Amino acid sequence: MLQDAGSTQSAAPPADAAAAVTAATAGAPVAGHGDAAALTHMGFNDLVHHFDWLSWLVFVVLVVMSIGSWLFIVINGWRVFAIRSRADRVRHVFWDTTSAQEAVRTMEEQPKWEPFSKIALECASAAAHHQRHEGSRLVEALNRSEFIDRALRQGVARESGRLEGGLTWLATTGSTAPFLGLLGTVWGIYHALINIGASGNAGIETVAGPVGEALIMTAIGLGVAIPAVLAYNALTRANRVTNAQFDEFAHDLHDFFATGARVEAGAAPVMGKSAAAAPRK
Repeated sequence: MLQDAGSTQSAAPPADAAAAVTAATAGAPVAGHGDAAALTHMGFNDLVHHFDWLSWLVFVVLVVMSIGSWLFIVINGWRVFAIRSRADRVRHVFWDTTSAQEAVRTMEEQPKWEPFSKIALECASAAAHHQRHEGSRLVEALNRSEFIDRALRQGVARESGRLEGGLTWLATTGSTAPFLGLLGTVWGIYHALINIGASGNAGIETVAGPVGEALIMTAIGLGVAIPAVLAYNALTRANRVTNAQFDEFAHDLHDFFATGARVEAGAAPVMGKSAAAAPRK
């Protein structure tokens, strides 16, 4: 009897241990279930929910950069398209007119934003101003060619500067937005590590959510920077072509208003006329 009682008592502890293991297993997440639940907390809504003041600051700056970039992309894109679509027409209209007065009136009828007409009007105004002050100190200080050349340089520089509006914003956005997104990511991972250390649990269900949310900031920064960089390169190339057209048109205007005739490309030189047209010393 004593032996049976002893054997019954020795069998009791294993039963209690099995019950404890069963209870612990019931309270623990099923393998894979916790990981799947963690992946559902890696979205943008969870990211915004865990924002602090620095995260909000970085996010707002990126949003402002993105809005400004797309605004300048649309405005400058429309401007480049409008200028290049009217450039040949405006220049042909100017040279096809019968007189300089008629050409000036045609340029005055062009839209206010059209740059080629403004350059032509600047040159015509300088030529007329120099002609009105013949015999004055102005004519003695600068001859007609130099005075027109200065006016053309100012006109071309002014219109070229207007083409560059917004390029600084695009360049700044393209160069700084990735680093701002990286700053938000580093800050989010830092807080995630603090939370992991406080909870004492470094499982995937604890790490995946905060780290995934933080990485979204890097994606936002790249999403802001890439369109800005592409637009900056495209607009810079387009402005370079337009500036070359400005210079070509300005040279023709200088020849026309300084000598009274446009120098035709590829025309054979006439030595007699050239000598006759040479200024007296």
